[in-house]
Order: sequence, then structure tokens, then C-alpha cells
Amino acid sequence: MNDPLIKIEGIAKRFLARDGAETTVFEDIHFGVEQGEFVCLIGHSGCGKTTILNILAGLEPASDGYVFVGGREIRGPSLDRAVIFQSHALMPWLTVTGNIAFAVNSRWPEWDKARMRAHCQKYIDLVNLSGAEKKRPAELSGGMKQRVGIARALAIQPKMLLMDEPFSALDALTRGMLQEEALRICAETRQTVFMITHDVDEAILLADKIVLMTNGPHAKIAEIVVNTLPRDRSRHDLHRHPHYYRIRNHLIEFLVDRSRAFGQETAAGRHDPRSPPVVRPGLTEDSPASEDGMPVRPPAMPKPLVAVVK
Repeated sequence: MNDPLIKIEGIAKRFLARDGAETTVFEDIHFGVEQGEFVCLIGHSGCGKTTILNILAGLEPASDGYVFVGGREIRGPSLDRAVIFQSHALMPWLTVTGNIAFAVNSRWPEWDKARMRAHCQKYIDLVNLSGAEKKRPAELSGGMKQRVGIARALAIQPKMLLMDEPFSALDALTRGMLQEEALRICAETRQTVFMITHDVDEAILLADKIVLMTNGPHAKIAEIVVNTLPRDRSRHDLHRHPHYYRIRNHLIEFLVDRSRAFGQETAAGRHDPRSPPVVRPGLTEDSPASEDGMPVRPPAMPKPLVAVVK
């Protein structure tokens, strides 16, 4: 069996406080990301999610363990791993095309202007920003800025796209639209993605697998949840699938009740962090389905009572 594209083996992160005491944020982290897979990481604040992403990006070293991409150990940043942060991080003096071309030039400095422009335009069109090529960041909405960031990251054709809550600073309507765009783009490009999110519904919509972390300090991987919803998902119809509430309830229950208890059980040796359990909460014998095997819509919610005051 071939190794996954991204293989994480026993990484840990420790910090020294001013008094010399050592704090272990997380340890014994083991999981992999397959080629073309979309993986989301969920956990409470303080468990080290962003630090794991930074280690994957090569922006900071792990205290222990190894990370391999395509069979080669990570030893620093690389154009094979593109990062999209919460903030758009665009250069304000450059246009949309200029911001994307800056990244493309770092990958292919020998390209002439015509080829560079055509390549940038391909990814501007991909994120539906056609017509905004000459605008600068100050002329763009928050959602448009994040689209530029996504286009810039994809334009260098990385092996892996790393996303740190890229939609969290946006309003609900824009966030929903960009989630749909991310779903479409990843389906078209077969891009491998590792994404941090606090939004359970966002993870269910986008991810093939959802990695759950216990609470910090000494955080570990508790479970890897396989998303059993069909890949051609839609934000508007997601809740109609019978697996949806089973997956959502499983994730919410973990975050509310089980995350701390699971960490204590792992620390006591009752769980092996080297092989976190893989669960499929949607696939149970009593999953509702119609006679033809199609998903059954959940029962309609009762209409609220309306009091008429005269």
C-alpha cells in the first residue's frame, strides 16, 4: 500500500516559559492526507491547530517527530505547499493580476509576460473574478480579497493547499458563497487541502475526513471522522441527507463532552495516539432510507405558534 501524500509521524510542540517551565501544547500526532483529499482539523482553542498547520507549511519546526510530503521530509517552506491565512495578505500596491503574478513569478521566473498573464487569467476566471483584474485590494470586498488569495495559492499549482480558517472573518452570506466556491474549485482541480476550522457545518460541507483533537495542553488526535455524505454536496441541501445529523451530532458531542475526557483516557494509556480510531457516524444499521435507497428528508419542523395581540 502506498504512503499518503502527507504523512505526519509523532510530531509534538513544546515551549519554554519565562520561568523555565516547559509546556507541551500537543504530542504524538499521527495522521495522513491522501492525494486529492480535503481534510479539516477541529479542536478547541489552545490545542495547537494553527501550529500544526505552520509545521506543515515549514514555517516553524516541530519539537519532535517528522512530516513527509511525497516521501520527502519537510525542512522549511516550499512552493509545493501554499498557505491561505485568515487575512488576505495581499500587497496593496498591486492589482489583482499583479498579486497573483508575483507568486507565479516565484514559481516560473523564466516565463514571459504573455504566458504569465494568461496563466494568471486562468485562475482569476476560476475564482469568478473576471473583470476585476486591474483593481487593487482597496477596491475589493472582503470576499473578493479572499478569492484573490485562493487564486494566488492555486496559481503556483502546489501539491497541498493549507488553509487557516480562511472564511472566519467574513459575513455569513459571503462565507457561505465562498464555501460553495471552494467546493467547486477543489472538485475541478482535485487539489489536496488541509484546513483548520471551528465551524462544524463548514467541515461537513467541505471535508472528506475530519480530524478531531483533544483539549490542550498535551493535545492528541482523538478520532478521524470519515464524511459519509456524497461528494457532490450543496450547502442548501446538506441537511436533507440522513447522514448529516448523525455526523453533526457526533462532532458536536465530541467538542462539548468528549474532547477533554478522550484526552484524559489517552493520557492514561487507554488509547494509542499512533493509530487514532477511524469512525463513520453516518453508516449505521438504522440509517433512514426509502425503499429505493434514496435519502429520506427529515421530518418537517412544526410551525411556530403566532400570538395575535389586539
